Amino acid sequence: MVKIKDIAERCGLSIASVSKALHGESDLNPKTAEYIRSVAREMGYVPNASARLLKTKRSYNVGVLFVDETSSGLEHEYFSSILNSIKNESEKHGYDITFISHHFGKNYLTFYEHAKYRNVDGVIIASVDFKDPEVIQLVESEIPTVTIDYEFNDVASVVSDNVQGVRDIVNFLVEMGHTKIAFITGDDTSVTQKRVASFYKTCGENKISVNDEYIKKGRYHIPKVSGEATRELLALDEKPTVIMYPDDYSLLGGITEIEKHGLKVPEDISVVGYDGIKLSRLLRPIVTTYVQNSTEIGIQATKKLIDLIENPRTTIADRTLVIGGLQQGETVRKIK
Repeated sequence: MVKIKDIAERCGLSIASVSKALHGESDLNPKTAEYIRSVAREMGYVPNASARLLKTKRSYNVGVLFVDETSSGLEHEYFSSILNSIKNESEKHGYDITFISHHFGKNYLTFYEHAKYRNVDGVIIASVDFKDPEVIQLVESEIPTVTIDYEFNDVASVVSDNVQGVRDIVNFLVEMGHTKIAFITGDDTSVTQKRVASFYKTCGENKISVNDEYIKKGRYHIPKVSGEATRELLALDEKPTVIMYPDDYSLLGGITEIEKHGLKVPEDISVVGYDGIKLSRLLRPIVTTYVQNSTEIGIQATKKLIDLIENPRTTIADRTLVIGGLQQGETVRKIK
């Protein structure tokens, strides 16, 4: 097996210089570093993870905690986009990723125990019950963590601006002449709480009185539940002119229910989604929705975690806010 010492002898350079080049350290002439790496490739050098761990005290392995109660898993476009960007950004920095779970063969491990067993340097936490004692145990442990769309005290987080997202939607609907605005919410999470608060606040700013019957509890990414809530809204004596959905998949359940009633979108009733998945642009009419920058969320979460791992004394565990944008689409009718 080719060792760093062998490469150093071939290049006529010190072992320290070869080590810096192979580990991507910046305090080396770029041309020299590239020459060393080319010689290493030619000699068939393969890094030894165990040796690297002993030398750096790091495994260069990032854990990802992702628990999806809707069972759509990695097939869900919004989360798959986040996870894909975490993978790509981790690889750019020389890190692998490992999914953290309860299962290790037939044995049960807590999230913290699994993270320790896999010797991850840090964990990105997304789409979980953040009130779960095991999640809290992991967050409060010595392992660096970054949460997505949830904020703990003194823990780094990357958050999509759900307050601004709902504000942009409501202001757009008002510009289109709508005042009878219904809102089907998602699961009772901090994301939902922020969206609902922003909804009431923005309606108030626009002098719109919110009809309590227009607010329905739904579930994220479950079209059937949103379809049932839509049916209740359509049964009201004074129907809303537009329905806001918690995500684009839920909106599809709403449209199906609307069509069952012999109604058309947007001629008879308008609809708005959330997330901005690719399907929202492929459907006809094109869906009006708020596009979350899922790729940037994954990138920022990964960069923050690696900073916490590599520069623990100088990196601040703060909140990073990621802004999205409104896709106006064709599912909202203008009311004169």
